[in-house]
Amino acid sequence: MLVFTRKNGEAIVIGDGVEVRVLRVGRDSVRIGVVAPASVPVHRLEVYEQIRRENQAAADAAAGLEALAKRLRGETPALPEDGPGEGTAGAGGTEPEK
Repeated sequence: MLVFTRKNGEAIVIGDGVEVRVLRVGRDSVRIGVVAPASVPVHRLEVYEQIRRENQAAADAAAGLEALAKRLRGETPALPEDGPGEGTAGAGGTEPEK
């Protein structure tokens, strides 16, 4: 982590278009201002983390729905059902040695 010391009114620049300026220093907090192009999203960390969690949940749900849709359309074989003597046996039809 790169650490800067800035006084009230001073700023740092990130890349070519992002400026972070100290607006006010209080006892328990610092107010900062961020100037960034509209194409650069700027979020508080807790908001960013919530967005990531929700996006991941949506992606997981979409993947599950797509897999179900493929199974219903017959594009993917159904999961095998284990019957008597099936499932854990080796290729020779016997249980592996322990």
